[in-house]
Amino acid sequence: MFDSIRKHQRVLQFILLLLIFPAFAFFGVSGYDRFLAEDDSVASVAGSGISRAEYDDAMRRQIEQLRATLGEQLDPKMFETPEVREEILDGLIAQRALLTDAVDKRITVGDARLREAIRGIPGLVQADGSFDIERYRSVLRAQGMNEAAFEAEMRRDLAVQAMPEAAARSAFMPSAVLDRLVALQEQVREVRELRFRPADFAGKVSPTPEQLRKHYEESGQAFETPESAKVAFLVLSARDVEAQVKLGADDVRTYYEQNKARYGVPEQRRASHILVQTAPGADDAARKAARSRAEDLLRQARSGADFAALAREHSQDPGSAREGGDLGYFGREMMVKPFADAAFVLAEGGLSDVVESEFGFHVIKLTGIRPGAVKPFEEVRAEIESDLRRQQAGRLFAEAAEGFTNMVYEQSDSLEPAAARYGLQVRTVESLTRVGVVDEGKGGASEVARLLANPKLLAAVFSADSVARKQNTEAVDVGASTLVSARILEHRPARRKPFEAVEAEVRARVVAAESRTLAAAAAKARLEELRAGAPAAGFGQAIKVSRAAPGDLPPAALDPVFRATTDKLPAYAIAELGAEGHAIYQIAAVTEASQALLAQRRAAYGQQVEQMVGQQDVADYIASVKARSKVERHPERLGDADRALTER
Repeated sequence: MFDSIRKHQRVLQFILLLLIFPAFAFFGVSGYDRFLAEDDSVASVAGSGISRAEYDDAMRRQIEQLRATLGEQLDPKMFETPEVREEILDGLIAQRALLTDAVDKRITVGDARLREAIRGIPGLVQADGSFDIERYRSVLRAQGMNEAAFEAEMRRDLAVQAMPEAAARSAFMPSAVLDRLVALQEQVREVRELRFRPADFAGKVSPTPEQLRKHYEESGQAFETPESAKVAFLVLSARDVEAQVKLGADDVRTYYEQNKARYGVPEQRRASHILVQTAPGADDAARKAARSRAEDLLRQARSGADFAALAREHSQDPGSAREGGDLGYFGREMMVKPFADAAFVLAEGGLSDVVESEFGFHVIKLTGIRPGAVKPFEEVRAEIESDLRRQQAGRLFAEAAEGFTNMVYEQSDSLEPAAARYGLQVRTVESLTRVGVVDEGKGGASEVARLLANPKLLAAVFSADSVARKQNTEAVDVGASTLVSARILEHRPARRKPFEAVEAEVRARVVAAESRTLAAAAAKARLEELRAGAPAAGFGQAIKVSRAAPGDLPPAALDPVFRATTDKLPAYAIAELGAEGHAIYQIAAVTEASQALLAQRRAAYGQQVEQMVGQQDVADYIASVKARSKVERHPERLGDADRALTER
């Protein structure tokens, strides 16, 4: 709706996404336990180091999140600019500063908030509304985590979110300011366009040989063939090791028999409740009044009153009251202990006594029981096989990684010995540059391209020693339990193309630049004539536009057209349209929005503006937290590839 939203919302949303709100989908949970400075820290916040590994993980997560959205259209090279790297590092600094702030403020997250967040993870709530505890545990195991570790991480993530979320919710826009903004957005201007296209002036440009040669000399990098190399490489990954794991005939059955409890389905119960809340630290009188209210509701329920109706009317649990108090099916560990202890001794249809918990006083009605059971062997066989393969692969990969690392270093004149030892295949790419694989029609976003785009690996490949000796690089960890070693087979230094080979391209660039200059000069001269009273000839058909509905008006023209003073009509504005040249806009009429239209649109605008203000408040809060923190940056530790990108 608003120009400022169009211009800044994407940036603010990126800040929110990157800095604050973790993706609660078992991927990319921040490694906050690494809370002490490391030798390879790229920054520190209040003495807490941010390691190079954390930086690489953050970069990889951003790439994978975008790849999930864009698919093969994503070009990983877009992340290989100093600006993006600085944004990633700033994000990690802000995360650490927010965590420090949450610790200092002693922000804690209760069990109810944690349960709500976990239930919000996609795929964990079944069609009947019950929480799929087995799916939850299975996905955690697949990520090499247990419930306690994940839930501790999630509590920390939720604590980090608390203050920024409060800042976002506190956004407020005064009514008078909102009314003025809505009026400006809905104002309609009738405009006509006169375009000055560079192509119309190209015939007037006749560059001399001296001009062409001068442009060629001053724009040498534009006519360079970049440094590249033909490279052989070898990849050792945990996935490859796992594929080679052989399980014995009795291994799976033995593991099942020894770990039957792990494959048991615990008893689950379904209950409804009525909650009478008590504030944290409530005095005895308040607690006594709350208990009395809960006991009265219990008497009504035992006298035959409809429990669901009582819950809808009286329960102070906003999550379940509208559902008649229904909590769905849950395991004992999903509820606070006093609640679980009461629910798991009731018979189906039974009512509990009043139960006190940290949230207040509960009246519980049990509505369903799912008995516990042990899953049969065949049902879990595939899962056990996968777990055993992963466990064995983890051990084998750790051993293989050490041997692989030593072998590519000790036998540095060839990758073949390591390939033979670990059953791998030496692969080659014809053209690798300092920013990754040159797309040769095979798909720049291929798995090979992604592996070789790792900044640390590129720095190793194009190091002075590697280029000079053409030996194996060290085994570089490129993430996802994957090591890569590479060696240059043929090095091609950067070289400027001969002038004669690019003369036509040079001429086209010079003509285009001069044509844009002539178009701009002609547009400015014509604007002066029009403002002096010259006839308005050559303009196109009139169109009606507003900031809210710009129609066919080019985005670059929106600000000039609506910033133009319209005390006297017609008024004129000029806009630079990039490769399309310049345009003059005649503003012939201005129509203010009616009061009825403003009233109709006000609510929608208010929501948008408060969202924008909330995002800005969050960004300001994050900036203030960072400003209060002692931050040290070590950009030189981002590696040779980062420095090369910065210098280019």
